[in-house]
Amino acid sequence: MDTRMTDLAKAKGSEAGGSEGARRETGEPPAPAHATLDPEVVAVAKRRKFSPTYKRRIVRAAAACTAPGEVGALLRREGLYSSHLTLWRRELAALENAAVAPKRRGPKPDAAKAQSRQVEALERDVARLRQKLERAEQIIDVQKKLCVLLGLPTAEEPRR
Repeated sequence: MDTRMTDLAKAKGSEAGGSEGARRETGEPPAPAHATLDPEVVAVAKRRKFSPTYKRRIVRAAAACTAPGEVGALLRREGLYSSHLTLWRRELAALENAAVAPKRRGPKPDAAKAQSRQVEALERDVARLRQKLERAEQIIDVQKKLCVLLGLPTAEEPRR
C-alpha cells in the first residue's frame, strides 16, 4: 500500500512542475545559491567542548529513554555521536567510583620533598662510587709499582 501512495505522490509531483518532487510548492522563489554559502573557510577546526553539567544531563536523558530509537533521536537532536555518550558514561562511572572510594589516611605526599630526597640519594650514590673509584685507582697504582719492583711485565708493556 505504501508503494502505491509514493507512486501516486511522484506522479502528482511530475504533473505539477516536476522540480519539487513530492514536496508541496510554497509559492516563494528559491533562494539564490550564492546567498546561502559562506565563503570564509576556517583554517583549523575547533573542537567542541561540553560542560560537565551538559554531559550529565545528556547521560540522564539517554538513561531515561525506553522506546527503541529514542536514544538515536536524542543524539540527532543534540548533534552528538554515540561515542560521546559512551565516553561520558565511562567518565561519570569513574567519577562516581572515585567519590565512593576510601580516602587514603595520613599526610599527603609532597612532590617537591620526594624529588629533593631522590636528588640527595643520587648525590650520596655518586659520592660513594667516586670514593670506590679512587680506592680502585690506588690499588692499581700499587700493583703497577710492585710489578716494576719485581721485574714483572705490566699491562702497559708488551710481553717479550
